[in-house]
Amino acid sequence: MSPSKFQTNLQLNKRIISIVIFTFVCYLSIGLPLAVLPGFVHNGLGFNSVLAGLIISLQYFSTLVSRPHAGRYADQIGPKKVVIFGLACCGLSGLLYVLAYFSTAIPLLSLILLCIGRVLLGLGESFASTGSILWGIGATNPIHTGRVISWNGVATYGAMALGAPLGVLLNMHFGLLGVAVFILLIAALAIALASSKPAIVVATGKRLAFRAVLGKIWLHGLGLGFGTFGFGVIATFITLYYADKHWVGAAFTLSLFSVGFVGMRLIFGNMISRFGGLKVSLVSFVIEIVGLLLIWHGHDPITVQIGALLTGCGFSLIFPALGMEAVKQVPQQNQGTALGTYGAFLDLGLGLTGPIAGLIISRFGTPSIYLAAAGIVLLAIAVTLRMMSMQKSSSSSE
Repeated sequence: MSPSKFQTNLQLNKRIISIVIFTFVCYLSIGLPLAVLPGFVHNGLGFNSVLAGLIISLQYFSTLVSRPHAGRYADQIGPKKVVIFGLACCGLSGLLYVLAYFSTAIPLLSLILLCIGRVLLGLGESFASTGSILWGIGATNPIHTGRVISWNGVATYGAMALGAPLGVLLNMHFGLLGVAVFILLIAALAIALASSKPAIVVATGKRLAFRAVLGKIWLHGLGLGFGTFGFGVIATFITLYYADKHWVGAAFTLSLFSVGFVGMRLIFGNMISRFGGLKVSLVSFVIEIVGLLLIWHGHDPITVQIGALLTGCGFSLIFPALGMEAVKQVPQQNQGTALGTYGAFLDLGLGLTGPIAGLIISRFGTPSIYLAAAGIVLLAIAVTLRMMSMQKSSSSSE
């Protein structure tokens, strides 16, 4: 790479990172209380473990429902305002955790406050993350859509990886109050930083109805949803898999998945704009399937760890690759709606992974879910091949 091209790439990445930092703050707010709230609900408030789990799940449901709306509002009022609103919701979730901490004498009130906080955090995730991607695209160039989404993903998973252990550390020294105050502070700083940045011009023109947008991007979302199962069964059930095998090292295996995920985005993120999202997705799905089959067939931890690394590598570029293709299907004034709706398929895929995998485990055992996930990712390949065929037909007819 020539020095001038390297400098151009460096400046472009700096510009993108200066915006996806808001996604980092959002997901740090999500990661911080993950390991803290279940214990607070169960041990501090005296509720059962089912309610403790539901407290966490409330956020995911809120994200699923609100993500398409986040994209639509970004189209209408601009991504900067949407990001600031999302960060404000993250900050408010921290404020409600503070109130819940001081309401432990009335356990039901404390639980209700936590529930409201989780719903607001789900709204914050939708608006801050979707808005950051659109802001990054608008601040650079639509040809860099794949790169913007890739860096947004690095911010997402980097923040989650940092948030959980940092939350445990804060909880050890200051309890839930320390976690909550930290969320309030980082949200306030991020809002101040976002407010000082220039907004981008909102595209004008007739906007497509939501149903029309969905009709143009549903195959991309379906491919994403199917591809998400591989990530879901590793993130949710790898510890159970290791327990069934009487092995140690499940956490290290999860770390290897993350290394593969982040490494691919950092090293090969530019492959999306170079070769096209559908081709990159196709290769990614194949790598993900190989990884899942290695885990399913793994007779020793090393094989499973290699499988997790490959699955992380395979899953890494799927969201930005198909996302770039999805937003190309609609005019600029509808790209937010398209991206938000497309992202909802990821939430839906993760939401369905748990119950589907649970049913499979109850009948066929834990290893079988990795074979089943490979089969589901195979469906994603079929969807991608269908889109490639449609793209080829459309090009030949023009």
